[in-house]
Amino acid sequence: MSEDVLLPPQETTTDTATVARDASGTALRQIALSFLRLGTTAFGGPAAHIAMMEEEFVRRRGWVSHADFLDMLGASNLVPGPSSTEMAIHIGHQRAGWRGLVVAGVCFILPAMLIVMACAWAYVAFGSLPQVQSVLYGVKPVIIAVVLRALWGLGRTAIKSSFLLAVGLLGTAAGIAGGNVLVILLAAGLVTVFQAWIKERRLSANSFALPMPIKPLIVATGMLAATVPITLSALFLLFLKFGAVIFGSGYVLLAFLQADLVDRLHWLTQAQLLDAVAVGQVTPGPVFTTATFIGYLLGGVRGAVVATVGIFLPGFLFVAASRPLIPRIRRSKIAAAFLDGVNVGAVALMIAVTWQLSRAALVDFPTVAIAALSAVVLIYFRINSAWLIFAGGLVGLVATRWLGA
Repeated sequence: MSEDVLLPPQETTTDTATVARDASGTALRQIALSFLRLGTTAFGGPAAHIAMMEEEFVRRRGWVSHADFLDMLGASNLVPGPSSTEMAIHIGHQRAGWRGLVVAGVCFILPAMLIVMACAWAYVAFGSLPQVQSVLYGVKPVIIAVVLRALWGLGRTAIKSSFLLAVGLLGTAAGIAGGNVLVILLAAGLVTVFQAWIKERRLSANSFALPMPIKPLIVATGMLAATVPITLSALFLLFLKFGAVIFGSGYVLLAFLQADLVDRLHWLTQAQLLDAVAVGQVTPGPVFTTATFIGYLLGGVRGAVVATVGIFLPGFLFVAASRPLIPRIRRSKIAAAFLDGVNVGAVALMIAVTWQLSRAALVDFPTVAIAALSAVVLIYFRINSAWLIFAGGLVGLVATRWLGA
């Protein structure tokens, strides 16, 4: 008679901490891959980038609701720095906490930085810029279609009343007329707060103010960066100042670059500055990667990295500081009304930018046809916009090289 040896049962309980780590690792990988792809294909400036994020993370993946996306957009527009990069940082935090915040921002910036650095190398080596106009001829109309589709969804969520519709129309008109971005956003928020106060017949005891610890940083970086010799520390501090004080688009950055790098420090010529801005406009990803190009011209690869880190670092800090405030804002009637107004103002500014972009992008029948077809494909077939951008680039090459468009 054989003896059966009874072994103790194997441990089958799952370590909760291990499962949490695995889930967090999966989320971080998803964030990294998504934003690396966006950073490689996101042509068209901040409005287009935000539209592509809305498509990817609201419509396709469902990581963020339309309402949360709008709140993030409003918060991003209220602090300095590149709004589309700050949106990426917000979405990363929403998905995977503080590690997601860093991974999303870095992965959105990195591809653009490397592409711009390659352009800077070619510029230094050969004295000219890569010829990309043929590709952009087909890409720009696709971008218009992507932005319009995003605006439809965001507008339906943001415009909750006829009053907000009126605020949005006025904001759009002000944006088209060239009004200051921050003034339009603050005016939209304050007007909506006043309307909410009139409606409620009382002032809320909960005052609202976003933390804006900007002034000390402006003073410190402005004093330290005002040195004439080109050093890595001076380059870092100068671009840190830009990232800490610039609201709006890359066109606002142009004014700062002109004043400091050309007029005051004489580090760049006017022609070099225009070439740097052109590269930032025609490459994918954040327009602020103009800093990468300038950093390479002034300090090689190390200069490119230092300038890029300097201009984007304040955005990470501002988002980290403002993230905890969004839920508190929504719990206060007055603060929530302010954010509603800012959200409508942000959509209005996107409409104004899209109007300006469309005038430059839809220049003839082929470009109008590309935009219309792209809109149909996006609405009815829900194809990823990255594929449409790639196809638009190929059509642009064919139309300009072989058809003479």
